[in-house]
Amino acid sequence: MNEIEGIGEAVTGGMLARAVEPAAGEQVAHEPGNCLNCGAALQGPYCHQCGQQGHVHRTLMSFWHDLAHGVLHFEGKIWRTLPMLAWRPGALTRRYIEGERARFVSPMALFLFSVFLMFAIFSAIGGPFALHGPPQASAQAQAEARRDFDAERAAALQALDGLRAERARRAAQGQATAEIDRRIQSAALHLQLRDEAFRQAMNLVAPGPQAAAAPPAAQDNGGLNVRLSEQPGSIAWLNQAWLRAKQNPSLLIYKLETNAYKFSWALIPISVPFLWLLFLHRRRYRRFKAYDHVVFVTYSIAAMSLGLVVLSLLRPLGIGPTFIGLAIVLVPPIHIYRQLRGAYSLSRFSALWRTAALLVFACVAAMIFFLLLLTLGLLG
Repeated sequence: MNEIEGIGEAVTGGMLARAVEPAAGEQVAHEPGNCLNCGAALQGPYCHQCGQQGHVHRTLMSFWHDLAHGVLHFEGKIWRTLPMLAWRPGALTRRYIEGERARFVSPMALFLFSVFLMFAIFSAIGGPFALHGPPQASAQAQAEARRDFDAERAAALQALDGLRAERARRAAQGQATAEIDRRIQSAALHLQLRDEAFRQAMNLVAPGPQAAAAPPAAQDNGGLNVRLSEQPGSIAWLNQAWLRAKQNPSLLIYKLETNAYKFSWALIPISVPFLWLLFLHRRRYRRFKAYDHVVFVTYSIAAMSLGLVVLSLLRPLGIGPTFIGLAIVLVPPIHIYRQLRGAYSLSRFSALWRTAALLVFACVAAMIFFLLLLTLGLLG
């Protein structure tokens, strides 16, 4: 099922990429006659009135050809873009910025396709280091988790009963009970949070009889049910999310992985300000505008995504983790250096120190992106 979903995501990504990709420069044969859409006389491969292509296929094979054409071919641009993206990324970036749009796949189209392709490969065969898949739990593991939870819950209830007995003793002796009341309230809140986290974890991982057997959040907590929203000075949703993640860490990991490709576009606005800072101190570099930096970042992320795709495909062929690790460590700095030199016409020294700074900034951007994913995973 994951493999089928991955293929579907790759096709979706290709179609999205094709939707944003300009069609200029495509090679289409001239068809004589009139346009089948508006009836205007054709003067070339496309109608000059409505823009529809003159030649229209009407066979089943042509339908699948159009699908593959839209997903993979990009009208021949992809075969001009990929070699330059791999070895001359700076020249590709600069030429696209300066107006050569018909020759190359646009940054956003390539970004969409590469991200969705990466997800498809990860779903089908795993990443370069065989990343986690969806959480799965056997019936035995679920039963063991339930037994552990019941034992911990019984101990918590016993401790809560002890606190209640102590409160009754102090009240009978006329002693102050404010401090022990706070301890009882805290223990009851913690117990309720654990109940809710366990219930949601069982529902998400293994819906069915096991989920139905999970204790409801409103279950008796020693006679002191606590409404989370009524606790002064506490962040109920954060406490609940944290305990839910702690109860089922594999689910959190799965959410991080699935959200990573859904929100991968956020890496672009996160990264652009850091790149802009590298060219702020010199007046001569201020001619580079935000658009230049967006194109640079988008092509760079697409290149890194396609690099992970290649490494993922090499892993099943027997390429060891040492080689893959070295490639992950060495290739990005070299690629960024070459892209900086070509895109911004920098000297070797200028490109070197900016490469080092950009690698640090990339780590910061990755941390911000991870925190975003972690927040989405906790709240999801």
